Amino acid sequence: MYVVLVNYTAPLEEIDYALADHAEWLTRQYEQHHFLASGRRNPRVGGVIIARPMPRGKLDAILATDPFALRHLATYEVIEFSATRTAPEVHRVNEALTH
Repeated sequence: MYVVLVNYTAPLEEIDYALADHAEWLTRQYEQHHFLASGRRNPRVGGVIIARPMPRGKLDAILATDPFALRHLATYEVIEFSATRTAPEVHRVNEALTH
């Protein structure tokens, strides 16, 4: 699994201008079962995405298609982790616990 910290590199006015496109991109990632959760950080300096287990290269390719990335409005810090404990509702998506 991954935690992705999205860090804005542009003023919020530019972020807000691209927000609808970013939201559509997020919708596609959920439809393709890539992401488990996402949302804004507080204070509003970026966002957080929790991604399902997948090869790191695949996640990097997905993030590269984000309108924020395409417009150079944000950078991404990817933290990979192996969840050894999860809530029951998350257990079925945690490959580390199914082996």
